[in-house]
Amino acid sequence: MQPDTGTRDESPVAIEAAALPALFEALHGRGYTVVGPTVRDGAIVVAELASAAELPYGWGVDTEAGRYRLRVRDDTAAFGHSAGPQSWKSVLHPARARMWAADRHTGAPVAAEPDEPRRYALLGVRPCDLAAIGVLDRVLTGGRHADPIYAGRRDGNLVIAVECTEPGAACFCASMGTGPHAESGFDLAMTELVDDTGHRFLVRAGTPAGAEVLADLPRQPADEATVRHAATAVAEAATRMGRTLRTEGLPEMLAASRESPHWDDVASRCLTCGNCTMVCPTCFCTTTEDVTDLTGDHAERWRRWDSCYDLDFSYLHGGSVRVSGQSRYRQWISHKLGTWHEQFGSSGCVGCGRCIVWCPTGIDITREAEALFAWRDAIDAEEER
Repeated sequence: MQPDTGTRDESPVAIEAAALPALFEALHGRGYTVVGPTVRDGAIVVAELASAAELPYGWGVDTEAGRYRLRVRDDTAAFGHSAGPQSWKSVLHPARARMWAADRHTGAPVAAEPDEPRRYALLGVRPCDLAAIGVLDRVLTGGRHADPIYAGRRDGNLVIAVECTEPGAACFCASMGTGPHAESGFDLAMTELVDDTGHRFLVRAGTPAGAEVLADLPRQPADEATVRHAATAVAEAATRMGRTLRTEGLPEMLAASRESPHWDDVASRCLTCGNCTMVCPTCFCTTTEDVTDLTGDHAERWRRWDSCYDLDFSYLHGGSVRVSGQSRYRQWISHKLGTWHEQFGSSGCVGCGRCIVWCPTGIDITREAEALFAWRDAIDAEEER
């Protein structure tokens, strides 16, 4: 069961941070594999968690274009950080998946044995990533031919969102209408509060499944002061976004800017490494590769993530269609911010800022869009004269 598209009219409750172990017990007792944030290899990553003790208590991050650093917070917040290098795409749409296997003596290939089905509880999903999961749902399960790997991992999830109260310098979800408040797509939504009163969460249920889990936790009705404090913290976060993106007329501007000389400027900085597509929570492109063992008696076909920055991505008979870095960057941003609307009815960007942070040369999608707007506005003004 996937989360409802809208929230339920349930009164919020308050739980203490000390109740997080009880949340894990409730989730494990229902057969969920808990996936959430933890500190590993100098970053806050998404991983399977055995207990609440693995959450990144007291850790925050400093981000900027081409920069990501952990920092020690002056409190014990478990979710006091902005987006890390991984999104929930790594769980629901894995980087590698086996499609089939075959042995020489058996003849025709057979579908790979499916992994033992697991029900995931996604803990700590930011509102921007809630929106990204909604985008992947439309892309990978919304058409006539649903992706079985994604659908199998998505089915039966429990989504526990955490509203953002401390955006990073590269965040711009407020511009995209995807945060910092969690509107829908969750089973439970939490707002973390750490102040002189203590460390606690305001929690509301979005589905019956979420309400059942919440009923197992030590809780109390949220007083008006706590509700007001949480709402204020989230509202203030919307005013502290490190970036903004002008969205009005953006698809039309990109379509009209195909010949802009600014693409050459971007190409002079872009390494075509594909980092932006790997960390993006909505990029979904894949390719296939066939492998054999050393004897040649066993073969497998694997699906793995691909990127529109790879030369082979646009390969047709005789060569690649997009041979320049300029054309590949233009394809990526034009699809992400422009033609995605035509295909799937929304932008492909949720404003998480990962592509900015994890670009080795610090290319900033918001600034590139603004530069293109400026070029287009200048052309339009010249034509009017």
